[in-house]
Amino acid sequence: MKQEYYLGLDLSTQSLTATAIDLQHQELITHALNYDACYSRYGTEGGVIISDDPRVVHANPEMWIEALDDLFAWLAGKNIPPQTRAISISAQQHGTVYLNSRAKALLSEMDSSGSMLHQLKGIFSRKTCPVWMDSSTSEECSEITQTLGGDLKVVQLTGSVATERFAGPQIRKFWKESRDSYRRTEHITLISAFITSLLTGYFSPIDPGDGLGTNLADIHLKDWDSKALEAASPGLFLKLPPLLKKDKVLGRVSNYLVRRYGFSPDTHVINGSGDNPCSLVGLGLLGDPTCHAISMGTSDTYFGYLPRIQKENRSTGHIFGTADGRYMFLVCFKNGNLARDQIRRAYSLDWKRFSDILMSTPPGNNGRLMLAYPLPEITPQILKPGIHRFGGLSPDDPMGNVRAVFEGQAMAFYLHTHWTGERPKRILATAGASENQGLLKVIAQVFQIPVATLAVKESAALGAAFRAAHASLNLQGIPIKWKTLFRRFIGDSGSDVIYPDSSTAGIYHGENGLLQVYSACESCIRGLGGPPDREIEAFRRKFVA
Repeated sequence: MKQEYYLGLDLSTQSLTATAIDLQHQELITHALNYDACYSRYGTEGGVIISDDPRVVHANPEMWIEALDDLFAWLAGKNIPPQTRAISISAQQHGTVYLNSRAKALLSEMDSSGSMLHQLKGIFSRKTCPVWMDSSTSEECSEITQTLGGDLKVVQLTGSVATERFAGPQIRKFWKESRDSYRRTEHITLISAFITSLLTGYFSPIDPGDGLGTNLADIHLKDWDSKALEAASPGLFLKLPPLLKKDKVLGRVSNYLVRRYGFSPDTHVINGSGDNPCSLVGLGLLGDPTCHAISMGTSDTYFGYLPRIQKENRSTGHIFGTADGRYMFLVCFKNGNLARDQIRRAYSLDWKRFSDILMSTPPGNNGRLMLAYPLPEITPQILKPGIHRFGGLSPDDPMGNVRAVFEGQAMAFYLHTHWTGERPKRILATAGASENQGLLKVIAQVFQIPVATLAVKESAALGAAFRAAHASLNLQGIPIKWKTLFRRFIGDSGSDVIYPDSSTAGIYHGENGLLQVYSACESCIRGLGGPPDREIEAFRRKFVA
């Protein structure tokens, strides 16, 4: 039986990864190119270019094009393109790409005798692209918020407060600071749709997973909103691609990919999406609101499936669309592993020792807490970086600091996700830090539910491959359910499940519990309350012998 691959590509912050799945043989092939290692001439650190102003974080789209060419060349060497039936893109969310009037023609006229990069160098009206790590648009967020009637109005319309990394504020800043370049810009798109355009040879629409994370669309209608567009910049509607409501086969791969890399001319291209909506699929959570995921990487993200939108009365978190036309929620904690690693390095610990400390120290840490923000934080919004210690936590106490840094993060996960509806029955932990058993144990203690891990390491690329297979096969009249795809490659449940100790529930959730103490500490840092001394003392009287 011949092999038939469904290909998912994930253009993440630091690398470009291909995952090919063969449904008949249950075969999975993965290959990645790291930007820093492979393309050092672009001057990236962690895949991005950080300016003298650390709030400004961009990337060069030419680097992405070059990596795509190289990845296709590797795939061709493995004879994968001729056997590929469909392809889809995952990409880091929120990054915007700016194209000039030459782009449309050059995309459609690429000559297979030359590289994409050589032929497309002249298509950009903005040399570099702001990416999700950029936090330089606070002023523009305020302007958009004021125009639309306040934070709650913006959330009710777009699914998120005006957010610095989102396309709306980023486009507004570009319009304000570079009027001539803005006028020369014919097409503004997101990274996932841009890379998809390289596959088809024409401008791709934007999917709801990525498009609802822009502050430019109505989350209920899943379409661009005229008031939100006007709040960002004049004439923006004419520069944007259409917005889809769910996954769709856009067409077939370009003649360029057929002739240069050997793809079949019948290979389907499915709309691209953001890495978070793709990870929801790649982890098998699409359609399942009872299990949430925590991805612990450079930043931490807490996300899950939403069959319907809850009443919007919040200032944290985001709502995006999903491949099946429904919704997902996501809450981003920017400092994530940045904070954990800073504490680890401060005491010259390896990650095993860090985990051992979390496994052996007492829940509640005797009332000693830490809220750590090496960079400005997204959730909660903390604009001034700093390490905040409470309850007499001394910098000279390695074990206390290790416990405090992650126990504080786990409580932030819990408290800043209550708006998503019913609490989950289970949590999946993913990304590099999910292999740390100590982290998983603390999450289980705080949430009081089982925490599992999956063997899946490239969930965004795998999710893109699943989306390619699902859309393509169903279009061909070969119905396949999402659950069928999930069972074939990731199974029904996670491995290495850690169960909570119910005897610790009161420490966090009871009257005068640590969650109340954490809330008081956070309010103090944000200038919304005084020192949490009373709450700490009440906790210690009840829970510390």
